[in-house]
Amino acid sequence: MAETLSTMLPLGTPMPEFALPDPDGVEFSSRSLAGKPVVVVFMCNHCPFVIHIIDTLAARAREYEKLGLAVVGINSNDVTTHESDSPANMKSFIAEHSIGFPYLYDESQSVAKSFSAACTPDIFLFDKEHILAYRGQFDSSRPSRDIPVTGGDLTAAVEAVVAGRPVEEQQVASIGCNIKWKTGNAPAYASA
Repeated sequence: MAETLSTMLPLGTPMPEFALPDPDGVEFSSRSLAGKPVVVVFMCNHCPFVIHIIDTLAARAREYEKLGLAVVGINSNDVTTHESDSPANMKSFIAEHSIGFPYLYDESQSVAKSFSAACTPDIFLFDKEHILAYRGQFDSSRPSRDIPVTGGDLTAAVEAVVAGRPVEEQQVASIGCNIKWKTGNAPAYASA
């Protein structure tokens, strides 16, 4: 399993706007999140790193939403080479893992590029003004480590943002599978 690190987009970066369809083709716009802190997670259906955290992420997302924070998942993988990440399979993944947050399909991969997303999962937390406060790992658990999945790193950042406190600036990069770029579409920052 190839491991790719997040690019660690600079803190203070404004959240790129996006409008993407869910697996049923219903468009979701980031404009609907105005005034709310937002967690954006680049994810997919087949990645072992995502599968390792998805049930805890879905549970934490429900907790975060009670605090007034929105969570959005985005799948930017090339489905011509990774059929398991297709919108039809996204629907099954949502049902199987009780995902209650919007899980959107970035067919053009332009949204992934606008966030400098590199891996799955790649996690970004923006404050209520949609300024980047955290980008990094969900927690220190990995598929190959015998460490429980808690979401502790992201949760600490979420709690700080919701309380209006600064987030710890020392942040550990997320790690996962590389985004599966379409032929000739990989950005310069992408790993091979």
